Amino acid sequence: MNREIKCSKGLLGDGHPVFIIAEIGINHNGSLEVAKKLIEGAKNAGCDAVKFQKRTPEICVPKDQWNIEKDTPWGRMTYIDYRQKVEFTKDDYAAIDKFCKEKNIIWFASCWDEEAIDFVEQFDVPIYKIASASLTNKDILLKHKELNKPTIVSTGMSTMEEIEEAEKIFNSKNILIAHSTSSYPCPNEELNLKMITTLREKYPSIPIGYSGHETGLSTTWAAVALGACFVERHITLDRAIWGSDQAASVEVDGFYRLVRKIRDIEIALGDGIKRVYPSELIARKKLRKVKKDFGNV
Repeated sequence: MNREIKCSKGLLGDGHPVFIIAEIGINHNGSLEVAKKLIEGAKNAGCDAVKFQKRTPEICVPKDQWNIEKDTPWGRMTYIDYRQKVEFTKDDYAAIDKFCKEKNIIWFASCWDEEAIDFVEQFDVPIYKIASASLTNKDILLKHKELNKPTIVSTGMSTMEEIEEAEKIFNSKNILIAHSTSSYPCPNEELNLKMITTLREKYPSIPIGYSGHETGLSTTWAAVALGACFVERHITLDRAIWGSDQAASVEVDGFYRLVRKIRDIEIALGDGIKRVYPSELIARKKLRKVKKDFGNV
């Protein structure tokens, strides 16, 4: 079976270029100007898409946490006020939608509640992602399935049984699975990149990718070498900026290196068919002057 899926970019999966996602998430800290700088940086680096996170704070934040005070760049405020502060409005996303179209880059979002899905769907995004935190939320899974659009399901902090239950809802249709570990930043010994191989073997018709939260780039390149057909890393203007995801993010200059080396790896992996290349012919002629039958050697 073909391990590929259709999206607005074309076909995504084995045999096609790795689909590279720069997750902006909430690294914009509520600033549309910062978001545009990150979009532009991702596009210039060669990324295929940028991703945001969308929440309805009144739904996603437990009420017993609403009034907990938190130190923020805007001063001390309640947690519910902070969550509202970093959420973009409809006008903000309209501006993001317009800017991404001008830059010719896809944008989409991880929606953490059903109202958030309805909110993002008004912009007719071509693909969605279900965050690791929502993998066991049947209502979220079913609502995404009903959209009949490609949906990335992230598998951080999940058991294999939970992944299997989520996949059953989609029945292998319009689903992409991202191996992930939900630590920010994630230590190398917990990345378990061989899970990419495990998922590829278990789901031969589903595109398998990688959503990383580690520091550095080499492990993401290793994920591509192991067969990840899409990768996602958080993007930031500065890893020292205030915010929970900044330290596990890649700065714009790092994304240039990330994308360039992924493209190098794609070329180097080849197709697995042994052949003699034109560049080898001179050496072959020079070094194999004496011909012997293998049976007489």
